Amino acid sequence: MQGLSFQLSYKGLSADSNAIDLYDGAQALVGFHRSLAITTHLVLNGEVITQAPSLKGVKILSRPIEEGSWKAVAVVVGSIWAAGQAPRDSAVGHLMASAYDYVVSETLGFHVDFDETLKKTYDEYKRNKSQESVALPEISQSKLDAVVEKCEASLREIHRPIIWSKTAASGIIGVEVGQRKTPRILTPIDRTTYEYVSATNTSRTSVRFEGYVSSYNINTFKGRMYIEKEGRPIPFELSEEARGASDIAKIVESLRANAVERLKDNKGKVHGSAYRRTSPSGRLKGLLITQIS
Repeated sequence: MQGLSFQLSYKGLSADSNAIDLYDGAQALVGFHRSLAITTHLVLNGEVITQAPSLKGVKILSRPIEEGSWKAVAVVVGSIWAAGQAPRDSAVGHLMASAYDYVVSETLGFHVDFDETLKKTYDEYKRNKSQESVALPEISQSKLDAVVEKCEASLREIHRPIIWSKTAASGIIGVEVGQRKTPRILTPIDRTTYEYVSATNTSRTSVRFEGYVSSYNINTFKGRMYIEKEGRPIPFELSEEARGASDIAKIVESLRANAVERLKDNKGKVHGSAYRRTSPSGRLKGLLITQIS
């Protein structure tokens, strides 16, 4: 079967005997499929969908559950692979793996540098485009961030065997790509990642912030901003009172300056006030911006 293989596996407790709770396992697989379908559709069609059945261009098939702990393998199949081409070695395969890595990691609280991963992978795809069987649209970070939002509930569901029935202690999401003999692990899943994705607390009072805008969606008033104190880009949303023309102009100018001269001489830095959105452990998940100065 010609396709790119992704895996979801669990270990510990009952999973070590190749068994997990049936209902929780089924819900985890639904979440696994939905997150993979929404990400794959973006890579192939350049569109953000909300329902997995809307996936176009490929099918996602399941292999039998494997022993060794408890492992499910999903295979993306379709005409996207050139004749005789190994999907795991193709530029399209690497692009799909990198996109899913970004979505899963960002959703579960692990930062992935868009420019250093997905953009470089897309550049490689363009260099080898003549060897591929389909033409893929270029993916913007704002669209990929929109997929992250759409997949949050699905990736929360993959924790069910760990949190609800406690028939597994931890798990991993991986992909078979390149010449590796073992799947590349995209991210581990455990109680810590569940805590991050399961709940968001908003501070009662606003705080001052400063940062550089790295992505912004004009339709949703959401984006990402590099905060030096955090050492990573943080999602943000403009509140109703921060959606005036002058506020949005400052956001767009920061994005432009950051793209041209990244983090140079404080060009493009924006300041303002915002409510902090944190995980139950206090890790910053986002900012609700109320004022930009």
